[in-house]
Amino acid sequence: MEELKWVPSTVDVTRPSVARMYDYYLGGSHNFEADRAAAKQVEQIFPGVAQSAQANRSFLRRVVRHLMTQGVDQFLDLGSGIPTVGNVHEIAQHDNPDARVVYVDFEPVAVSHSNALLADNPNANAILADLRATSTVLAGARETLDFSRPVGVLVIAALHFVSDTDSPYEAIAEYMADLPAGSYLAITHATWDTLSEEELAEAREVAKIYSNSDNKLTMRTHAEVTRFFDGMEMLEPGVVAVNDWRPDSFDEAHVGIYGAVGRKP
Repeated sequence: MEELKWVPSTVDVTRPSVARMYDYYLGGSHNFEADRAAAKQVEQIFPGVAQSAQANRSFLRRVVRHLMTQGVDQFLDLGSGIPTVGNVHEIAQHDNPDARVVYVDFEPVAVSHSNALLADNPNANAILADLRATSTVLAGARETLDFSRPVGVLVIAALHFVSDTDSPYEAIAEYMADLPAGSYLAITHATWDTLSEEELAEAREVAKIYSNSDNKLTMRTHAEVTRFFDGMEMLEPGVVAVNDWRPDSFDEAHVGIYGAVGRKP
């Protein structure tokens, strides 16, 4: 069994973690044998999973840069995962050293490593919490973020691990209700909308693998993803595949992940 200083003693490294699997897809090193084994099973069924993860990460970078141009210099990153190249604080603070970022994740490895990385950064920190625990998250975020000014809320590749029974729509609405006009919401969400029958069968096999991890998959349709933005002004081009949202390069590869950004009026 792997024993590393950045691993909290409470972490069960024998059970796959979706955050650590995602870290593996992105080429990171903060994952364990159980995570790699599950991730490799997914890759065998869906060889494009790493490419999808990269496209998702690229969307995040484009969104943060765009919001910075709109005067938004503080971010609440829900389900932030394990730090890797191109973190939100790195992107934002490159243009504005005073930009503030709060990361939120319920994965102890993600939060432990994030806070180690941010030890000398007074304008960024990580909170160990489930994004569904809105009161806890908002209270912790207020210690770093100024809620009298617009905030960019980022929910990247997280909501498809929250089932409908856990009230994801209500949680997102609560976050946005606490923030001032001019705040933004950015979401990416996996979907089966565009899959063929053969691809759908493969996707169901992938879902079975994730059912053995710390979070099961809940796929949503275009309409269901759009619902998260009720009452908000959608930025063009609306809810689209992540690689079609204001791309900085042309990519023909299909990515089964929706991405969108909305502004609170």
